[in-house]
Amino acid sequence: MNNAQILFSDRKSEIDLKQLQKLFNLAAFWAKDRCLEDLSIAIANSNPVIGVWNGEQLIGFARATSDGIYRATIWDVVIHPEYQGSGLGSKLVETVLSHPCVHRVERVYLMTTHQQRFYQRIGFQQNSTSTMVLYNQSNLDSLSVGEIHLQETLEG
Repeated sequence: MNNAQILFSDRKSEIDLKQLQKLFNLAAFWAKDRCLEDLSIAIANSNPVIGVWNGEQLIGFARATSDGIYRATIWDVVIHPEYQGSGLGSKLVETVLSHPCVHRVERVYLMTTHQQRFYQRIGFQQNSTSTMVLYNQSNLDSLSVGEIHLQETLEG
């Protein structure tokens, strides 16, 4: 690997969705078979979005969502298998953490299935007190925000 050609970029417009889809299918069991339209929506609603390039090839990717001060979540950290173990994954996460949308945030969250030790080396800690999930419920999809507020008011 020639590190002189490796470039980190936070320009969303440079992300080639087909290359990203191929990278996910190759190296991210949790993101296989994501469609291009959904990837586009996820990228549009994330900040920062970081791509790692070796020339014209996308070899790494991560994104975050953040309120800029209190909370952020890192999503979809992936490095091409040929580049894993080279330090690019750590540099990718550190690039996300140092981005202006994230660097002041009080707490940064992420979910991982098998890479706890990797993230612990960067400084993340196990957190068993705040992990919860709500799976998409079809009845919420059909309600408007006003209806949800009214329903919460009546129930609450």
